[in-house]
Amino acid sequence: MHLPLASMNAEELLKRYAAGERNFAGASLNEANLSGVNLSQADLSEANLSVANLSGSNLSGANLSKAKLNVTKLSGANLSGANLTEAILNVANLAMADLSNAEMFAASLVRAELTRTDLSGANLNRANLSGADLKDAKLRGAILTQANLSRADLKWTVFTAATLSGANLHGTDLSSADFSSADLSNTELRQANLSRVNLRGANLSGANLRWADLSGADLRWADLSGAKLSGANLTGTNLSYASLNGTSLVHVDLTRANLIGADWVGADLSGATLTGAKIYDVTRFGIKTEGMTCEWVDISPNGDQSCVQRIGTDSVPLFFREMPPTVEIQIDAALDHETNMMLAAAYRQLAQFDNLRFNPPNIRMGRRRTSLIFEMGSDDPLFLTAYGVIAPFGDAPQVQKQLHQLVKMLEAKEVINYFSPERYHMLANMRETFLTQTHHFKLSPDLVTRLERFRFLKAPSRLVLLSSSGQSLTIYHHPLFSKRLIETGDGVVTASVLRDRPFPLPEFTKLMEFVQYFDFAPGSTVSQG
Repeated sequence: MHLPLASMNAEELLKRYAAGERNFAGASLNEANLSGVNLSQADLSEANLSVANLSGSNLSGANLSKAKLNVTKLSGANLSGANLTEAILNVANLAMADLSNAEMFAASLVRAELTRTDLSGANLNRANLSGADLKDAKLRGAILTQANLSRADLKWTVFTAATLSGANLHGTDLSSADFSSADLSNTELRQANLSRVNLRGANLSGANLRWADLSGADLRWADLSGAKLSGANLTGTNLSYASLNGTSLVHVDLTRANLIGADWVGADLSGATLTGAKIYDVTRFGIKTEGMTCEWVDISPNGDQSCVQRIGTDSVPLFFREMPPTVEIQIDAALDHETNMMLAAAYRQLAQFDNLRFNPPNIRMGRRRTSLIFEMGSDDPLFLTAYGVIAPFGDAPQVQKQLHQLVKMLEAKEVINYFSPERYHMLANMRETFLTQTHHFKLSPDLVTRLERFRFLKAPSRLVLLSSSGQSLTIYHHPLFSKRLIETGDGVVTASVLRDRPFPLPEFTKLMEFVQYFDFAPGSTVSQG
């Protein structure tokens, strides 16, 4: 006759397990000594195993859902594939245990000992691990969505490709942990210690990292778009090629951080410290820099300080600007799909020229007007880019002639009065590059023939340049742009009369106002054709 589960002891449990029984749901085994035993596949759901000794035991595939395992010894135990849904393991010792692929939804592991534990592939969705010790644990591919890890010790823990979306890691010590390719989107990481953490390729979009310590962390190719890092310590952090679009970096310390190739358009760096940061191939437009501290930056391609730009607090607004310089072509017609594809083919061909570098345009479409907007990384390629991107249009000869005449105006001896010697040299480089390169920018005869079939490309156009300092310069305005007149011959100015009117060149003083505060790309030199 079997003893009831409520009064069963360890010896009776093992005897019945050996006989083939597996259902021990609700068993009371408080303080039982079951170290080193084999209970694989046993059903211990809702069992009371608090303060029991299960160290070194085999519980692989066991059902321990809703079981009580408070202060239980499970060090070195095999719990791979076990079901611990809503189990209570507060202050339990699970050091070096195998919990790989375990089901631990909503399990409670408050202040549990999990050093060097293998939790790879485990489901810890909504689990409570607050104050737990997970030093050197392995959680590769684990699911910790909305888990509570506040004040946990996660030093040297491996979270490669783990999912922690919406998890609470407030004040957690994550120093030297590995979160490469992990999903940390919308996580709570306020005041967390992330020094020297590997976050390569991690998703931190929308995360709260206010006042977190990220000094020396590796965030290469990480996604921090929309994240909040106000007051965070990012000294020496590697953020190369990271996405920082719309990120809040208010009062962040980025001293000597590596930002090579990072995308931070829309970021807020108000009050931030950027002295000594590596910013090669980083746009200096579209960011907020009010109150920024920056004595110098490293603009060398390898971040080896071979090319340093001195800035100073007073010069920050001239070096970093909120608006990117743009070339805007306005066409007095609606863009159709076929013409759009033809334009794309033309711009693909033009992009092959070495000195004509531009991204695909932003297209703003109306019912009767279309704008193609090309954003630049600095002001100095504005004239050169405008000369190239107008090429597919019927107005190209007139526009290109205007551009040539304007650039030639920059040879006037009076120009030097508007610039320091260094900036005048940069302007001369820009002028010579334009004059030596533009004759190369020609579309193939076959493509020109195909472009002539499209009415959109023959419509009246206007070309406007906008500098990073907010100055605009209209290069060309077709006489019939925005005018839809009918030739009546009864005193109304006819279209044929307007068509022949040349567009006047901007005055010299207007041109100087436009170029005087140009943001020149660092290290630009004259290109030889």
